[in-house]
Amino acid sequence: MTDIDTSASGKRRRLELTLRALVLGCVLAVIFTAANTYLGLKVGLTFASAIPAAVISMALLRGFRTSTIWENMTVQTVASVGGAMSSIIFVLPGLVMIGWWLEFPFWISTLICIFGGILGVTFSIPLRRALVTGGGLPYPEGVAAAEVLKVGSRGAQQTESAVRENKAGLLVVVVGAVVSAVYAWLIAARAFAGEAARYFKLPAALGGGATGMGFGMQFALLGAGHLIGLSVGLAQLFGLILAWAIAVPILTSPDTIAWLTAHGIPSIAGTLPAGVSAEELAGTVWSREVRFMGAGVIGVAAIWTLIKLAGPLIGGLTSALAAQARRNEGMALDITEQDIPIRIVGGLSLAALAGITAVLAWFAQTTPVLAGSTAMLVAGGLVYVTLIGFAVAAICGYMAGLIGSSNSPVSGVGILAIVIASVLMLGVMAVAGVPADPAIIAFALIVTAVVFAVAVIANDNLQDLKTGQLVGATPWRQQTALIVGVVAGALVIPFILNQMNGAFGFEGGPPGIANQPLAAPQATLISALARGVIGGDLRWDLIGLGALIGVVIIVLDIVLSGASKGRIKLPPLAVGIGFYLPAAVTMMLVVGAVCGWLYDRAVSGTRFADVARRMGVLLASGLIVGESLFGVIYAGIIVATRNEAPLALLPEGSAWPAMTAGIVAFVVLTFALYSWVRGRSAKV
Repeated sequence: MTDIDTSASGKRRRLELTLRALVLGCVLAVIFTAANTYLGLKVGLTFASAIPAAVISMALLRGFRTSTIWENMTVQTVASVGGAMSSIIFVLPGLVMIGWWLEFPFWISTLICIFGGILGVTFSIPLRRALVTGGGLPYPEGVAAAEVLKVGSRGAQQTESAVRENKAGLLVVVVGAVVSAVYAWLIAARAFAGEAARYFKLPAALGGGATGMGFGMQFALLGAGHLIGLSVGLAQLFGLILAWAIAVPILTSPDTIAWLTAHGIPSIAGTLPAGVSAEELAGTVWSREVRFMGAGVIGVAAIWTLIKLAGPLIGGLTSALAAQARRNEGMALDITEQDIPIRIVGGLSLAALAGITAVLAWFAQTTPVLAGSTAMLVAGGLVYVTLIGFAVAAICGYMAGLIGSSNSPVSGVGILAIVIASVLMLGVMAVAGVPADPAIIAFALIVTAVVFAVAVIANDNLQDLKTGQLVGATPWRQQTALIVGVVAGALVIPFILNQMNGAFGFEGGPPGIANQPLAAPQATLISALARGVIGGDLRWDLIGLGALIGVVIIVLDIVLSGASKGRIKLPPLAVGIGFYLPAAVTMMLVVGAVCGWLYDRAVSGTRFADVARRMGVLLASGLIVGESLFGVIYAGIIVATRNEAPLALLPEGSAWPAMTAGIVAFVVLTFALYSWVRGRSAKV
């Protein structure tokens, strides 16, 4: 057993929170944060980085004879929390979308992430024993990561096959990343088309409206689809059908346009000139009307998900806290039960709250509309962050334990947080006599961003602590590593956001150099809600219609789940995302989900089925990381050169040859990658 190192003095020491583990963890945190930031802005999804980080750590630290399972646990903790920190992009881009920021100020953006992230750690520390040790929750991702660490780290449980799997896993991640990055480069060079799409007008018998369909030929989307699974993928396909086969054709139909106009209801299609192309007609109606319906579906689905979890949350917390109260606190604590001392937790919390106070006060003082109400705004903001922040830490921690941090609907927390914050800002406006102004919306978004940072870190924190409990890690060392990961992730996020904003732009915000706005669906929705509540200019009719559709989907999900005894589900939140995202993005996510399902079925009857499934997850992670990192680098090149296509090797105008070449290459490479991974798994 080599989990304990013997120093020259003969004293045995436990290698856990080491410099090499922290450095490697920070490097991986930066990589996974960059990848998740790109993916989240593009499709509104992020991927769990704990298992890929653990595999990479075990493969690299194997070069040190004294490496331990606990060092690998430290690397995984730092890397995963850095990746989770990227979820702040579900809120921060809203400040650009409303026109308050033209770019992301480095220090303000970083401090929002750091202070909120630290509160996410400290607020969830008192919950560890209630939710992790005594909560009886499954923590699916935490348990899976612990199993990977147990069989792959140095020690008595390690086998030769585990060593081979670690090496093969690292190779799979690297190959997947290289293939997806090279393919993305060929798209940037115009050798391949990044999207295959076709728009058309329907015959008069079908209403005469317009619609279209597309495929985004991007390996990051394929990998993301593999990870979300078949059930979620098919639910997104259902949302896509609702949007593009029903809503868009109806709203672009001449009969519908005439009826809406006659009844004085706004119609975007009615404002377009006669003879407009099918692509422009369908695309305009989808972006300016149908997406708001999708926002209504997402909002209702997110709230419903939180409501469903309310009962288990309250019951679980009550029973766990009651059990903890009966324990003898005077007993000496085992090393696996030692948290950061409560005095230090309180000090860190107060320091973070002081930092948040400074950020809010600076913002209010530098904004003439808010300067006269600084004290009230700061006091209200602090109370809001403290009370709502601790509540969401408990909610998100419980949700992570119940269904996993990747599946936890933290976007629902963001939606509720911005609605509550916006309503409170209306109260401030009434008391202080402040007029409706973008500054009010911006302040609400900043406060919500802090609360959201608390939510996503608490969501990830307790999952990692469960992994640590299962492998015998020391909680206070893990919690320290969590804070390091927060800082590492926070430092890189503003840089990536500025590159993405400058190169591509965001939906509803100023155009980027390439004028290919990123969807950033959660940030678009959250900023739209803030504007709607405070400014009163939101298309509530469309959001309301979407909410009604969401209710129908929830009922349908309940009926299907009950009739099939849980075998068939229609996750409402996934349907809303499919409704809201561009068709080309959703279709490739569906393709990825189907490919992942087919691959898992193909290997299910083999002797190496478990290894092959894990390798499939690593391939998907590599595909995401490779293209995402290329996307970040490409954005930097666009900004540096001020050229919308700096890597183009071919002129514009060769769309069909590039599209054909891209489709053929994508299909061949996808088949080849899955076949290769299956072969590698058989040799482990």
